[in-house]
Amino acid sequence: MDPEKYINPFTDYGFKRIFGMEANKDLLIDFLNQLLEGQEKPIIDLKYLPTEHLGATEYDRRAVFDLYCTTSDGDYFLVEMQMAAHKFIKDRTLFYATFPVQSQAKKGDWDFNLKKVYAVGILKFCFDESSGTSPFDVKTVAQLHNSESKELFYDKLNLIFLEMPKFTKSWQECETRFEKWLYLLKNLPLLDRMPEKLKEQIFTKLFEIAEISKMNAEEYRSYFQSRKVHWDNYSAFMTATEKGLQKGLQQGLEQGLEQGIEIGIEQGKQVGQLSGTLETLFQLYRDGDVSLEKTSSRMKVLLGQGNDDLVKEYLKKLGLSLSVDPASGVTD
Repeated sequence: MDPEKYINPFTDYGFKRIFGMEANKDLLIDFLNQLLEGQEKPIIDLKYLPTEHLGATEYDRRAVFDLYCTTSDGDYFLVEMQMAAHKFIKDRTLFYATFPVQSQAKKGDWDFNLKKVYAVGILKFCFDESSGTSPFDVKTVAQLHNSESKELFYDKLNLIFLEMPKFTKSWQECETRFEKWLYLLKNLPLLDRMPEKLKEQIFTKLFEIAEISKMNAEEYRSYFQSRKVHWDNYSAFMTATEKGLQKGLQQGLEQGLEQGIEIGIEQGKQVGQLSGTLETLFQLYRDGDVSLEKTSSRMKVLLGQGNDDLVKEYLKKLGLSLSVDPASGVTD
């Protein structure tokens, strides 16, 4: 039996099954409309475009987008999921956004009147503190502004980032449909059933197409392979993070107390993220959305990352006791 009931949207297959199929484009339209609510007129229809975009010459670099589409008004959307932190994610997003800008050039006479371009990045990480983004707001919208007057200078190039770790609401706390979308993108594979407050037509369809047991054999193989890649990437990311922390701690000890304190603060942030993950799992169990078996299993996966006391504290909340033997691993 598959440990998850619903697909993970942060896998390549899961993301494209939800948002990248012609039969499900109403889901993408609704998500984009909620994302842009109050900023633009609603999207009525859209057309999927090839995700591989070649440069103007054979020497130009090519770009492969997760999703690429145009609306009935002619505006362009690039939508991507990004699992691991990327040092140059802003540069990468801007680079990708230039392809639909350049593709609008016409043969013969042309007045340079461009359609709008939106590059949307759904991130499973947060920008660093020097990025200029809010420490509280999940959504960041970047446009060209006059640096003197601060007024909008140009509105046809839009970079939109969603820093998903900043979204911490439970499903009971979600008020807008956009918040419900954020909740599902973040928590869908953790759920055992559809939360009562999310029982709207658009989300009912989402849960139906996301249910793993309803996949045929070929679909399941594709999803399993996609999930394996997701696990491998996550494992590589965690390994690199752990090595980076160890190196940073040693550098802190060598370079003095001040830098050591900074490293300690960074480690404190990681503990805070772990605490948030554990609290989300506990709330899902308490609300009846996830079984005790699945909740405890997912918490135990977090053992061995340097904060076992915190994990065991939450396991006790579930009524479980657990000891950790460093030599042999975990023993119930």
